[in-house]
Amino acid sequence: MIKKLLRNIFGSEKSNKTVNPIDEYMSNGRIPWSEGYQEYKFKTLFQHLRDDDLSRSFDSLKLPNDYGHGLDERIVEIPWAVNKLSSGNSKLLDAGSSLNFKAIVTLEKIENKDVTIYTFDPERKNFNNKRVSYVYSDLRDLPFKDNLYDEIACISTIEHIDMDNSIYGWNENNAHVDNQNKSYEYLKVVEELVRVLKSDGKLLLTFPYGKFENHGFFQQFDREMLDRVLELFRKQGTYELTFFRYLDGGWNFCEQEDCADIVSFNPHTGRGKLDDGAAHCRSVCCIEFTKG
Repeated sequence: MIKKLLRNIFGSEKSNKTVNPIDEYMSNGRIPWSEGYQEYKFKTLFQHLRDDDLSRSFDSLKLPNDYGHGLDERIVEIPWAVNKLSSGNSKLLDAGSSLNFKAIVTLEKIENKDVTIYTFDPERKNFNNKRVSYVYSDLRDLPFKDNLYDEIACISTIEHIDMDNSIYGWNENNAHVDNQNKSYEYLKVVEELVRVLKSDGKLLLTFPYGKFENHGFFQQFDREMLDRVLELFRKQGTYELTFFRYLDGGWNFCEQEDCADIVSFNPHTGRGKLDDGAAHCRSVCCIEFTKG
């Protein structure tokens, strides 16, 4: 999903500029989504994923000051999820294709796993030579048998279910784009992910959280929408909640109540733009579910 969004925003033609895009991004004030933003974000993310000190910061629930300044929520979601993965061999499902980067599939924690990346549409890059398999279809109807995967990561994906996904290059006839109402189709995805997860297996689920908002291509979950997910989890296992919030120019851990009235910034429409430098969502919920 991430890569399709980048192509739609920035296009695929090469620039004739000789200026390093990251240098340009830095010199122009580190404005989110400006020239060089994506290059800087992913370079920073990939460096952080190999930083043992940062991994310990996620364990201790205290991130460095100004961590992820001006960067979107991937800078906390992906390191959180990778940090939660087991170190041994396992069957891992990436539901939503957030891990489909060479710098991620070659991480020590991931490179020896049997990885399946499941998304709606093929992406330009694949890593079949790294033991990565690809399946393309709807997450609401997984073509897998019960109790197949040891671990599942579903990072900022369920908020796009039943929404207007034309920004990623595809759409559905039943896309739920009413800016006033909620769609609960995401619950079908959660049910399917739990179904294909092994007993004692781990599901790592993240999504934007705060005040309910329907931005057309995604919806931000509120407490009521989260509670519906937790109701499903309580019937089949145990879970732990973690919340992150972008505040004072950086990301850090927070309490659930700190997110209640948080709004997202939609970089495509300008809705929710404030003077805090936030690049997209300002708070996210991360759930570690263990199947009983």
